[in-house]
Amino acid sequence: MEETRVGTRELKSRLSEYLRRVKAGQTVVVTERGKVIGQIVPLKPSLEERLQAMVAAGLAEWNGQKLKPYRPRVVNRGDRQVSDLVIEDRR
Repeated sequence: MEETRVGTRELKSRLSEYLRRVKAGQTVVVTERGKVIGQIVPLKPSLEERLQAMVAAGLAEWNGQKLKPYRPRVVNRGDRQVSDLVIEDRR
């Protein structure tokens, strides 16, 4: 991501040009007497826009519906439970 430094006077006189740069993805760093006082940064795309871009690129498949919550299953393969191990560790 490219960054451009600009003084307040220049920014004020050519604001439209710098806003076009921000729209294009650049970050504009605003200075006053050579000291940085702020930044103008492009907005990040929303989650839905990013998902749509992934679908368009073929990286994901999604029908637009909400996903069901994932509930992990816990399988105890040993004869002891985690609570037994915690109690033992506290002793």
